[in-house]
Amino acid sequence: MLQEFSVRTTRRVELVDITNEVRKIVKESGVKDGIVVVYVPHTTCGVTINEHADPSVVEDIINQLAKIVPANAGYRHLEGNSDAHIKASIVGSSVTIIVNNGNLLLGTWQGVFLCEFDGPRTREVIVKVIEG
Repeated sequence: MLQEFSVRTTRRVELVDITNEVRKIVKESGVKDGIVVVYVPHTTCGVTINEHADPSVVEDIINQLAKIVPANAGYRHLEGNSDAHIKASIVGSSVTIIVNNGNLLLGTWQGVFLCEFDGPRTREVIVKVIEG
């Protein structure tokens, strides 16, 4: 089963919790055991799994990525968003999660995040649920 949904970001850099949307798609698929792949088809956006209970973790991730890859560091790319491309490469464009008894097998504090690095934009998220 393949489904897509859109996420409208509101800032240049932000992490948006998409866990509930992914859970809903898995539930609708009827798959009890398998995997789900969450993929973003963008070069300045990523997806990750991390803590979603304490919002300061998201702030720390954003702040540390900004230190590692600053926005204006003399990049050659003319669009002015090279930092977004690099951050998206570091984070990655997909995650795979085990589905067990119809549920995402995430840790107690884990959530799935769309990582916006060049917003605000409308981003597409592709979710593939595979039984097995």
